[in-house]
Amino acid sequence: MVHELLTMSLTELAEALHAKKASPVELMEATLARIDETNPDLNAVVAMRDRDALMADAKAAAERLARGDGRPLEGIPLGVKDLEDVEGLVTSMGSLPFKDNVAKQDSTQVARLRAAGAIVLGKTNTPEFGWTALTKNLVFGATRSPWNLDRSPGGSSGGSSAAVAGGVLPLVTASDGGGSIRIPASFTGTFGLKPSFGRVPMGPSTRWDFGDTSHYGPLTRTVADGALFLDQVAGPSPYDPNSLPHPGYRYVDRLKEDPPRLRIGYSPDLDYAAVQSDVEAAVEDGVKLFERLGHTVGDVKGGPPQMGPEWTMLGNFLQLSHLHKLLPEHEHEFGRQYIAGVKSGRDMTPEAWGAMAEARARLNAWCAEMFEEYDVLITPTVPFDPPPAKGPWPTEIEGKRCPPVAVASFTIPFNLSWHPAATVRAGISKAGLPLGLQIVGPRHRDELVLQMAAAFECERPWHPNWPTEWARL
Repeated sequence: MVHELLTMSLTELAEALHAKKASPVELMEATLARIDETNPDLNAVVAMRDRDALMADAKAAAERLARGDGRPLEGIPLGVKDLEDVEGLVTSMGSLPFKDNVAKQDSTQVARLRAAGAIVLGKTNTPEFGWTALTKNLVFGATRSPWNLDRSPGGSSGGSSAAVAGGVLPLVTASDGGGSIRIPASFTGTFGLKPSFGRVPMGPSTRWDFGDTSHYGPLTRTVADGALFLDQVAGPSPYDPNSLPHPGYRYVDRLKEDPPRLRIGYSPDLDYAAVQSDVEAAVEDGVKLFERLGHTVGDVKGGPPQMGPEWTMLGNFLQLSHLHKLLPEHEHEFGRQYIAGVKSGRDMTPEAWGAMAEARARLNAWCAEMFEEYDVLITPTVPFDPPPAKGPWPTEIEGKRCPPVAVASFTIPFNLSWHPAATVRAGISKAGLPLGLQIVGPRHRDELVLQMAAAFECERPWHPNWPTEWARL
């Protein structure tokens, strides 16, 4: 049975701790017990700090709260996605050649969450180098969804999404290079936001990132939790040349404002996706809800260029640039499908690079024209229910053939374009699994996306409806 504290949202939990209605010690004990109880099924948490050290940190947090010195996230256990560094812990990337890769310092995001009072507990599972939307790898195995243990919680932030949805951890980190926050959030019914590119700084890193599609962002139980998270981590960093200036306000304060009456563009398929009928119906019903709230809705004509293959080629090329020194001697240690994809990065040519750059420019032009006509865009988040925990992905949906990288049909475009995009729980599918509605805003209008997500949540609240118990396989 899940402890009452772990049924709360992050915002509710922080308020309870600051009001001294609960103790960080009690919370840490409950969290450790919940990990022990659920990890054989979910496999969400794959590495942990020493338990005595965690309890000592919890006692120190309790003392700060007792003195009135508590910080916003004081005493809240934090799980860090295993692509992100925590000083003294292994960053395995879900890859056997990196299973002993101990980080020398925290990422900027982890350091800021620590400074806000969070207690780093350990690492959450991820696919090898985050390169698929199924969370499984040769180091730790597959992570499973608390909604249905036969299904995947998505990826690449699948360990984080399973931990939040399953009442295991109240706070996690996540990242999104092609949908890796929004896809697992959609699959597990959580809230996920891929902010504007640069809103949350990346790094420090030993390599300058030419890929410029990956973002950190919140994956939380509620929209208010996402705003609280973002307030702790947003702002410039000298380690990230793409990081944006601080917006000059708190996102939790902007959530108190109702969004203005907006022109909403709606696309059920971006003119190429194969979409499950109950997904489309739930999202269309969500669009009608926004109409009832006073917004105007128009159908978006056409769609952006379909860039799944180009996105894949870019990622494989960049991964090959990182890993080529390990090949061929260590090739057998990587997952076969993963390393085969990485090696295909050798197919990159100046001609392919140029064609990709031209397609990305067309995508940018499409977004510019669309946001001239509409204030926000609404689409499904993911076209279909989550696949089995170990795959495979569907090749067609209700008789329609899926495009390349079908799971990310609605997410990849906005990694390449840098627009903020969030997912909210739009309903439950015929299979009894959560469905997501995606809200995309103009660049740097993260507060507008949060406001629209909060307006939807107010009308269709999903918290505290979470799967806290499940039948074992």
